[in-house]
Amino acid sequence: MSRSFPMPQAFVSPDRIRSLFTEAMSQMYRAEVPQYGTLIELVADVNAGCLEKDPDLRDRLAQAGELERIDVERHGAIRLGTADELFTIRRLFAVMGMQPVGYYDLSVAGVPVHSTSFRPIDEVALNINPFRVFTSLLRLELIEDEGLRGEAEAILAKRRIYTPRAVALIERHEQKGGLTEAEATEFVAEALETFRWHGEATVSADTYKRLHDAHRLIADVVSFKGPHINHLTPRTLDIDAVQARMPERGITPKAVIEGPPRRHCDILLRQTSFKALEETIAFSGDDGAIQGTHTARFGEIEQRGVALTAKGRALYDQLLASVRGEVQVGAGGAKAGAYDHELAERFKALPDSWDELRDQGLAFFRYSATPAGIAAAAGSPLPGDPEALIASGYLAFTPIVYEDFLPVSAAGIFQSNLGTDQQQNYATRSNRDAFEAALGATVQDELALYAERQAASLDSALEALGLVGLPLKTVA
Repeated sequence: MSRSFPMPQAFVSPDRIRSLFTEAMSQMYRAEVPQYGTLIELVADVNAGCLEKDPDLRDRLAQAGELERIDVERHGAIRLGTADELFTIRRLFAVMGMQPVGYYDLSVAGVPVHSTSFRPIDEVALNINPFRVFTSLLRLELIEDEGLRGEAEAILAKRRIYTPRAVALIERHEQKGGLTEAEATEFVAEALETFRWHGEATVSADTYKRLHDAHRLIADVVSFKGPHINHLTPRTLDIDAVQARMPERGITPKAVIEGPPRRHCDILLRQTSFKALEETIAFSGDDGAIQGTHTARFGEIEQRGVALTAKGRALYDQLLASVRGEVQVGAGGAKAGAYDHELAERFKALPDSWDELRDQGLAFFRYSATPAGIAAAAGSPLPGDPEALIASGYLAFTPIVYEDFLPVSAAGIFQSNLGTDQQQNYATRSNRDAFEAALGATVQDELALYAERQAASLDSALEALGLVGLPLKTVA
């Protein structure tokens, strides 16, 4: 007699798990920080207006496969306290198809953390859902007070920021190679607990004050049972319009937009935010809870442009440093106008046309065969030079969107929303080796990823034109 066995349940894709998690995170943060919902509505209105008045932008986004991702695009940020927490968060994000990309040393800007970005790296996955989480690890060694440092280490050593079931599902994913739909749904619910806000501190009011006096971010990381997500960021197509219209919705923006100035051809990343909430918390005490306040969570908006090459990034860094070295913007924003003007003037040295950016090797582009090129290839041989193909209208290029972050901008957002300009001198104390040891992996080089995407797109375009195997001149 034959026996029947149940068919194994199919695993869902990491992209689906990431999308489920992004939606759950957005809903949770909207409930916790109502102004985030207002921000989402404002960004949606601005984006719709941009696409309506700029058909070329709509066409470019559609051609690059980016149009559908705009409405779901988010990035979040968390701050961890220990190497073990960082090691496990890498495994948690791997379930969602997110890998560590880039190393960011924020200590050079007075913030005692170093960071990476967890995100998808495959172009298809990015266009499905490019959710990213900027993940920072507190650098306890930068706390100068040895007694306070030891106390912070002891506090962090006691906490467990992941639920036992979340860890079990991570292990199941690693052992089996995936999760079923039911397991994925459960995983999202369990993982979300790590990012949830808790209004009860795990320390006394006195300990909180001493941590806070050392640096506000240290108090934020050490004083709570988990690394509550401190912002969730939608992507806008016109950050200047959002910045100008935030007060109409009862939101006060920070003084200046971080990153490059407004340009015709957007580059890298521009970010702005509204001030962090002052939230009521309960401190632990011998005689019961003591009420106090904590400032950490805020709303942020970003506008993404083209990824720059090493040459382009060096020019960007040089121009930005020249402005920041001469025009300082305090928390009150008294010099915001002067800063914006000087930024725009200095950045005239960086070309503001797609042709020039590509010709000078300053940015990364995605190549594609045009209908005219494919038709021409069917009739006669084409020139084996990408530049000639572009000039003939047979090969097109579109900018590759920057998927990563900028350390100076991140530090500027952190400082602004911590309500302080304190700038402890942590410079020249970067420690990438220690970060990667804690992570349990090497962070990927974002420039290499963009270069690979550009090269792969060119190969694919040339194959469509029947030019496989021909010697080709190097493109920018």
